[in-house]
Amino acid sequence: MTDKPKLELNWIGKENRPRLEPRILIEDTTLSYQAHAPIPAQGDLLADTPNQAYHDNLLIQGDNLLALKALEAKYAGKVKCIYVDPPYNTGQMFINYDDGIEHSEWLTRFRDRVALLRELLTGDGVFFCQLNDDECAYAKVLLDEVFGRGNFLNQISAKMKQTSGASGGGEDKRLKKNIEHILVYSKDKNMFSKFNDVYDEAELFEVIAEMRDEGKSWKYTRAITSFGTRVYQKTIYDGSGEEIKIFAHEDVEIKTIKELMQEDGLTEEEVYFKYFDRIFRDTNAQSSIRARVMEATEGFGDFVSIEYTPRSGRSKGKVTALYYKGGNRDLLAWLSDISEKKGKKLIKKEKAGTFWEGFPLNNLTKEGGVLFPNGKKPEALIKKILDLATAPGDLVLDSFGGSGTTGAVAHKMGRRWIMVELGEHCHTHIVPRLKKVIDGTDQGGISKAVDWQGGGGFRYLRIAPSLLKKDQWGNWVINPTYNAEMLAEAMCKHMGFEYAPSQIHFWEHGRSSERDFIYVTTGSLSHDQLRRIGDEVGSERTLLICCKAFMADVDVFPNLTLKKIPHAILGKCEWDQDDYSFSINLTAGPDELVLEDE
Repeated sequence: MTDKPKLELNWIGKENRPRLEPRILIEDTTLSYQAHAPIPAQGDLLADTPNQAYHDNLLIQGDNLLALKALEAKYAGKVKCIYVDPPYNTGQMFINYDDGIEHSEWLTRFRDRVALLRELLTGDGVFFCQLNDDECAYAKVLLDEVFGRGNFLNQISAKMKQTSGASGGGEDKRLKKNIEHILVYSKDKNMFSKFNDVYDEAELFEVIAEMRDEGKSWKYTRAITSFGTRVYQKTIYDGSGEEIKIFAHEDVEIKTIKELMQEDGLTEEEVYFKYFDRIFRDTNAQSSIRARVMEATEGFGDFVSIEYTPRSGRSKGKVTALYYKGGNRDLLAWLSDISEKKGKKLIKKEKAGTFWEGFPLNNLTKEGGVLFPNGKKPEALIKKILDLATAPGDLVLDSFGGSGTTGAVAHKMGRRWIMVELGEHCHTHIVPRLKKVIDGTDQGGISKAVDWQGGGGFRYLRIAPSLLKKDQWGNWVINPTYNAEMLAEAMCKHMGFEYAPSQIHFWEHGRSSERDFIYVTTGSLSHDQLRRIGDEVGSERTLLICCKAFMADVDVFPNLTLKKIPHAILGKCEWDQDDYSFSINLTAGPDELVLEDE
């Protein structure tokens, strides 16, 4: 019996997967930055520190595939939201990107990075990938394969270019491209609950007119002109034992919008504006509270209200009044809950859907104070994504940092962030932009919307060179640029230990558990040295020793395990490979991209 066939995207070189070296990251303190405080001395960038506002924000310069591998040990399952805006493979040569890659090579590069990104997400985390038409369809099928098709959430269309007058902007044989696509996946749909409530805005009367043109019924057509006399009746309790006070109302006055137009001599728009806080619709809300109210208010008349303090939701912790009418105790929903007054206009708030527009595209070049033609994304776009998928304090990652928009927005919104960027603009563009954010001098983008005043900081990190290099005779040896601390941290990564040097035991460079430790040295250890170390480790603990050489019978020390460097790690990965930008050799013939059942 054969396995169930699946839909799969195939391309030349798909089977080629890099064996990545898990590099360490080195801080460049000349480019790190913190508001009104000195930069700490160089140390382990991933160690826990008291100053999390500084240490949790990482800007990494280097190949993002190597950077993601470097982050894997510490950050797997820790990132709540990932946004990526990879090169679109349009065939154009951008100033900051080599963006014209064969489909096969683009897909291989994309797949390798997405596979690592998925591992970094929390179980309830969300992945956003923005693309244009050129690779979006291929990317969708590839992402279905990496994340699982059942974890696909949405495809968002975002208006990213303005239409240039009646001519439409000069596309040749095709329609003008003013839409880009954002593919959205959860890591695990069973763990993902829902997006946060985020609202778009539209003029209320445009919404009403559109609904009427489509033959749909607009429900908010009545207003309460008087709540009458309110009389306390009794107190009941919700399922948690919280009080619910019940009131009966007499002589309540309800009038339709048309009646008010005639009585007050006003237009429909004027009536909506005047009675904005009193206009309502009936809802047949199914809730435990409504069921309790129905049971407790039998015989109390046509109109009742309650007062209680919700334990969750938008009114959490606030005394709240709800109103019910009719024998079925229909709950009144207020127009003011879904709309608001802005000057002389009424604005309706619509829950965000899958078409996004309204971003300040004409002034985009000014955001952040850095020029980044053809690649910069509006801060308002990233804000919308983070509003939907994160809360303050969550960790956000962008492995195609570009001009630094994701980090700038996450910083202003109180999220922790990690950005990776290969190009020189990592320090020529992103660093100056982030410094302005931290100093509070960047008042563009979303700054005013979130009342940003400055603060925080970030660490600027570079990917360390390969741990092993070949010497003049072609033998793999420890890279001479590695000092003792770098070597210890790198070996911890290779051997699966957390790098955590002890201030007490010289032999404790890291640990895999409370009783299992690692010691790294370039020295050659004698029998007597090993005996002394073994005695200090004791019978209740175990120690892995990685050294250049040793002269002893290893069976004599049951609590010690000895490995020689570099022999112990030679077969673990590809060594001295720094460029994964073009990872496959297209020699097998013309590019073939097909969907097929296997």
